[in-house]
Amino acid sequence: MKRFIVVGLGNFGSAAAEALHKQGHDVAALDTSENAVDRIAPFVSRAAVGDGRDARVLERLGARDADAAIVSTGEDITASILATLALHDLGVDEVYVKVVSSDHARVMQKIGATETIFPERESGLRLGARISSRSVLNYVRLANDFSIQEMAVPDRWIGRSLRQLQLPRKHRIAIVAIHDVLHDEIATVPDPDAPLKESDTLLVSGKDEDLARVARV
Repeated sequence: MKRFIVVGLGNFGSAAAEALHKQGHDVAALDTSENAVDRIAPFVSRAAVGDGRDARVLERLGARDADAAIVSTGEDITASILATLALHDLGVDEVYVKVVSSDHARVMQKIGATETIFPERESGLRLGARISSRSVLNYVRLANDFSIQEMAVPDRWIGRSLRQLQLPRKHRIAIVAIHDVLHDEIATVPDPDAPLKESDTLLVSGKDEDLARVARV
């Protein structure tokens, strides 16, 4: 069990706090809104009304013993900066920050945020990748030009094996896993000689341009 501090209880912060608590972790949640705190209280270990920019408030919430923190203060960029600095001062090394723009992300990275999350942009990228091709079922961006996507098996690949297709050499992509949707079985180490079936979906990693090219196959 790990201990997490979540500062800011909008949709993003609340969802993250609830998800962590469901996984069995100790989660302390903080917001300046009493209503927001009341809503999340049944779904976390502790919830308190307070200012996440104040190191004393964070310390009382248990930040000194936290493994990581999430800062999600909406469009209040100053609050996210000061909360991140306060958490670092209390010894929290891993701080994940929700940002509202690329400039916000750059500022947070410069002051030592472990990772910045831009939900609206990432949701847009996933949607764009999905609707640009009927074969793309899901999309997860890992870097500026690298991602993992779930895709249906192209018709011309059905009945052929991964060894026959030689995807790393011909398309510069890698199959991470194969999901047999019909039987709901996932092969995390796919058999290179097993023929692909129409009921399979492929979890594929690679550069965006290579994945887009394969999706058009």
